[in-house]
Amino acid sequence: MSSVSSSLAFSVLDLAPINAGSTPADTFRRSLDLAQNVERLGYTRYWLSEHHNMASVASSAPVVLIGHLAGGTTTLRIGSGGVMLPNHAPLVVAEQFGTLATLYPGRIDLGLGRAPGSDQVTAQAIRGSRFGGPQDFPRDIQQLQAYFSTTNRTNAVRAIPGEGLDIPLYILGSSTDSAYLAAALGLPYAFASHFAPGQLLPALEIYRQHFRPSAHLAAPYVIACVNVVAATTDAEAQWLSTSLQQFMLGVIKGRPAPLQPPVESMHGLWEPAQQHAVGQMLAYAFIGSKATIQRDLQEFVDQTQVNELMAVSNIFSHEARVYSYQLLAEALRALPQKQAEAGLVGAESR
Repeated sequence: MSSVSSSLAFSVLDLAPINAGSTPADTFRRSLDLAQNVERLGYTRYWLSEHHNMASVASSAPVVLIGHLAGGTTTLRIGSGGVMLPNHAPLVVAEQFGTLATLYPGRIDLGLGRAPGSDQVTAQAIRGSRFGGPQDFPRDIQQLQAYFSTTNRTNAVRAIPGEGLDIPLYILGSSTDSAYLAAALGLPYAFASHFAPGQLLPALEIYRQHFRPSAHLAAPYVIACVNVVAATTDAEAQWLSTSLQQFMLGVIKGRPAPLQPPVESMHGLWEPAQQHAVGQMLAYAFIGSKATIQRDLQEFVDQTQVNELMAVSNIFSHEARVYSYQLLAEALRALPQKQAEAGLVGAESR
C-alpha cells in the first residue's frame, strides 16, 4: 500500500451519445478521436458507461469499446463507468477485464455499478433467471476480487486471464448506499453528480467518515462526475448546452432521444415543471467560458475536496466537444494544487 501526491486529476466519462442524424458507427469514431485528443491534453482516464435499450446512447457493450479505445491510444487509462454488475456473472467480468488488462497492462480500470442501466423490462431480458439483483452487489464485488487474487489459483473456478492482475476496482454510486459499500471495502468512489447531484455531499461525508484502509487504498479517493460545456464565450457555451438540456428533458419524459442540435431558446420545448426538474439534475453542470468554469469549478473543488473531476460533455458538434475538453484542461491546470495525500494503488494520477 503506497501513497501518491494527489493534485487534482481530470478525466472523461463518455456516455457515447448518438447524435440526431448519426449512427452508432459515427459515435464510435468520435469517441476514438476524442480519446486520442484528451490523451494529448493530459487527461488521466477515459471511462465508458453501460446503457441498454436507449436510442440516445451506443454504449451497450462497454467492454468492447474499452478494447477499441485502448487499442487506439497509448497512455490513457481506459475503463468502465461503469459495468452494471447485476447484469453480468462476476466470472465473465473477471475474464473480460483480465483479457483487457493483459492486452493493455497498467491501463485498464473497472468501475462497478449496481443499477441496471436500463428499464426494468430490459433488465429482465438481460438477466433472465440466471443472476441476482442489486442486493447481490457487495457479494459479487468480493467474488470479483477473489477471481483477481493470486490465492484463487487453488480453486476449482479460475479467471484466466485475470488471476493475479492489478486491475483497479472503483465503486460507482448515485446514492448514499454505495458510499457505505465503497468505504467498507476500502475502494475508490466515483459519484454520479452529473445526474444525481442531490446526494453528492451526504455520500462524500459518509464515504470519508466510514472509510477503512485496504490493501488497495490507503485513504479515501473520490471522483466526482460533472457536466461541462466550455466554449470561447459564456453565450456560446449556454447555446451549446441546450443540447444537454434537451437530452435531460428526454430522460425526464421517459423518452430519451438522440442528442439534438442546439437551439436558440428552450422556450416551448419544456413546461415549467420539466424545466425545474432538468435544472435540478444539472445542478453540477459547469457551463461557460474558460474563466467562468475555472471560477465555478474552484468553488466546487473547495466545497467537495474531491481528488478527481470526471467530465461529461454532451455537445452536438464534435469539434466543439473536443474544444470544450481542451478549455477544461486549461482551466483545471490553473487551479491551486491540492496538498492532500491519497493512497490510490494501481491508478496513476498525472
